[in-house]
Amino acid sequence: MLASACVPGTDGSGAAGAGVPGAAATARPDPSKAGKATLTVWDQEIRGGQNDELERLNAEFEKKYPNIRIKRVARSFSDLKTTLKLAVSGNKPPDVIQANQGYPDMVAFVKAGLLTPLDNYAGIYAWNTRYPNTLLNLNRVSADARDFGTGRLYGISQTGEYIGVYYNKDVLEKAGVDPPKTWKELTDALPRLKDEGELPVQFGNLDKYPAIHTFGVLQNQAGGAEETRESVFGRGDGFANEPTKEAARTLADWKKHGYVPKGANGTGYDDAAKKFADGDGAFLITGTWQLPDLKKTMGDSLGFMPPPPAKKDADPVTTGGQGLAWSVTSKSRHPEVAAAYLDFITSRHAADVMTEEGVLPAVPGKAAEKIPEGSADAQMVDGWKQLNAADGLVPYLDYTTPDFYDSLSADLQGVIDGSVSPDQLSEKMQRSYTGFQKDKRAEKQNDGSAGR
Repeated sequence: MLASACVPGTDGSGAAGAGVPGAAATARPDPSKAGKATLTVWDQEIRGGQNDELERLNAEFEKKYPNIRIKRVARSFSDLKTTLKLAVSGNKPPDVIQANQGYPDMVAFVKAGLLTPLDNYAGIYAWNTRYPNTLLNLNRVSADARDFGTGRLYGISQTGEYIGVYYNKDVLEKAGVDPPKTWKELTDALPRLKDEGELPVQFGNLDKYPAIHTFGVLQNQAGGAEETRESVFGRGDGFANEPTKEAARTLADWKKHGYVPKGANGTGYDDAAKKFADGDGAFLITGTWQLPDLKKTMGDSLGFMPPPPAKKDADPVTTGGQGLAWSVTSKSRHPEVAAAYLDFITSRHAADVMTEEGVLPAVPGKAAEKIPEGSADAQMVDGWKQLNAADGLVPYLDYTTPDFYDSLSADLQGVIDGSVSPDQLSEKMQRSYTGFQKDKRAEKQNDGSAGR
């Protein structure tokens, strides 16, 4: 079970939907009695393991309910973010979508009335006992659609995920470098690897979001984990702090010293991963979702770990939490079938299917106990357990404000190419944060005045 990782204030209940209007449970729907129906599903699980587990589960669902057809539309994360708002707000929206948590997507969709509250289904299917409250709360949005982490439930997630450090055992051995046990050992290895003619850190940021992940790890390692967590949820002082600036300086220094590729901003995320898999790079800092594809190419030469801690045997900390939420749209013609589908793809059986395909389930099942010890899969699951036990997960920075994803991803490209200084990045992040918090306070005050 998850610890209280990266979770804001809750409604104080241990059961999903307690104290939330419309949360009373009813009889469990039976999709076999829904007549012939097509369930349109939009997702971003396009990579090997994620795609494979979802295809397996979709086929099983259709076999169990022959009257239901799943029409799947799979797009990359970037494409999904670009096209989903228009699709959901159209006359024929999908029935089920993956919605990114936080203000830019999930909160915006709820504010526009585009998603169905799932509290009732959480009671019917006992999601409140399948999932810890810490995970469910990341998919909650307040009644006034101004805050996330509290209020009604608008999605459940299949996968756990975190940003870790992949390493090529063969490249490290050739350079005489051991897998690092501390963050200092990792950073000290970078110049040694370069001197040995190896690329220290493979990295591609054409898609922009990869730098948010790398920057988040650097920020956490600089000592900003707790302040970052609080600020993402609107309870902190923001980003005008030394850990934010140090992280930006480190990212700029890595580019300056050639520890990452010269053309990083022009290299696609998937292209960089393929280069790493082919032996170009000692380290790759990215999410657990890449493990199945990397493992297919690299086999036993692939290693994985959470970012090593500042001190040996200290608790790890990193960016992460859970995969995109699976949500039901408010205009779905088959909401009960959609809810049954969500239950099916997040079940204990589904967790075992995910594990078999190299994917990290949010709540691992029995199959996780059979993973070969010492494998990259075992390292991933062990890291997940360590991070949750230590409350070491820090939420994704792009949750912070409605425009944080767009502004931060663009500004980090500037840090990499030298057009944005570390101090400027910190200032821009702070302006976005304080401006959004000020606007929220003003809206609440106006609502209060109007109600008097």
